[in-house]
Amino acid sequence: MFLEMMEGAEWSKAGYGRVKRLSIKPDATIAEVEVLRRNASKIKEAIGEERIRIKVCVTGPYTLSTSFNRRDPPLFTQLGDSLTKVLSKTIFKSKDAEVALVAFDEPVLGFLNDPLLDFGSEGREALLKAWRGICHVVASNGVGTIFHLHNTSDDLFWSVDELSIVESHVDDPLYRLEKTKKMLEERDKFLKASLCVTNFDNLILNHLQEKEPAIRSEGLQERLAQSWRAIQRGEVDSKDFLEDDDLMLKRLVQTVERFGEERVPYAGPECGLRSFPSYSCALECLTRVSRAIKAFRET
Repeated sequence: MFLEMMEGAEWSKAGYGRVKRLSIKPDATIAEVEVLRRNASKIKEAIGEERIRIKVCVTGPYTLSTSFNRRDPPLFTQLGDSLTKVLSKTIFKSKDAEVALVAFDEPVLGFLNDPLLDFGSEGREALLKAWRGICHVVASNGVGTIFHLHNTSDDLFWSVDELSIVESHVDDPLYRLEKTKKMLEERDKFLKASLCVTNFDNLILNHLQEKEPAIRSEGLQERLAQSWRAIQRGEVDSKDFLEDDDLMLKRLVQTVERFGEERVPYAGPECGLRSFPSYSCALECLTRVSRAIKAFRET
């Protein structure tokens, strides 16, 4: 989606290639945000709120770079500049709604043995500069910044001064390490608590292992496939594989107790719900998250 907004990149079977310096097309917008902006008044009335606060998610420059067949430090710079221009056109504040948070999704970070990110390398400095530039533009508009990560083994993100909030997946060491507490306090940053697993394959596998602890690992993939077929045939309710409110509440309590309530301003699912088998199943997941947060506030 974001690469399609850019000029200077062409797609081939080998991936995207740069034919000239990357830049943003004149009409580039984030369509979902534009829809919310145009309909803010109707949405506000429908949900009974005085104002809508919007969280916008964009793919970060590092993850976008992995779609290119040739990667180098200038690529990080050009992608960062392009995303900055998109966000400058996207961020808005009106009487009915405002963009309150921008999340930069970097799910690839930490999973690649990438020489571009070697300590002291030009690539590492270029990526850090790209992140800082994007966050600066967002923060200077009074909007919060979040990094959404799937792996926090590469700790470069801590060095982004105007990054406010960090989030990762439920089982990431970020939520257990004493180092996290130290970095939050030293760098004046915050955590979003991740309350539930959102990879539906993992939800099914966890469910199977909970029901049958003795199940052999070599049989899990076949049982996973059988479960998906049963869901698709309507023989099994996909909501049965979701984690319950109590587990979500337990995770929230543990995160707040470990890092302090003042360091955990937000909570929610660990990631998007695209892998869910149905819209109603995704809504049920969000309903349980909402109930868990409400129960935490009440107690």
